[in-house]
Amino acid sequence: MTSAARVSRPLVAAGGAVLLLALALVALMLVRPSSSAPATTSSSSAPAETSADVGFARDMAVHHQQAVEMAFIVRDRTSDMAVRRLAFDIINTQANQRGMMLGWLEMWGRAKSSPRPPMEWMGHTVTPRGDGALMPGMATDAELDALRAARGRDAEVRFLRLMTAHHRAGADMAQAASAAAGSDEIRNLASGMILGQRSEIALMADMIEERGAAA
Repeated sequence: MTSAARVSRPLVAAGGAVLLLALALVALMLVRPSSSAPATTSSSSAPAETSADVGFARDMAVHHQQAVEMAFIVRDRTSDMAVRRLAFDIINTQANQRGMMLGWLEMWGRAKSSPRPPMEWMGHTVTPRGDGALMPGMATDAELDALRAARGRDAEVRFLRLMTAHHRAGADMAQAASAAAGSDEIRNLASGMILGQRSEIALMADMIEERGAAA
């Protein structure tokens, strides 16, 4: 069987999953306040600008964006189907979650970005280092460049290590949001993220070991 044939079935399955996620997101985005309250106008029920809900949605959208970027990079640098399946899962799941969070910010009448420091809603002070790693767990520009230059097993191990650190920090952020958020949307999403990312951390630990590398 050719490599193209081996990849075709996962790609079809992934395409179906993307379609279902897209339809769900469209349905979500159609839910708007009544005509008397424009979608872009803050209401009394919308989370405050300084809330954990708004801060988490903004920061995790950025965090997820880099995870999706790394998954796309490794997808094109290995033929290993286990790593490619994991990359597809991360792309589909985190791109969808990112869209949901940006959609909620819009419905709440909140900007999608802020000049305030990242993770301020958690009581942390994060000073940008200028290396691309805007928050804990995020890869630096140099690490991303090294991942782009790698191929095969080297790319797989680099990706798995970077994504493990990324998921650990993401799960910590989600834990804080699930405890501090005031909206059901953020609490439920954050709780799901904790379970999903911790499960993938365990999976990636096994995958690193299978490749004879140290976590």
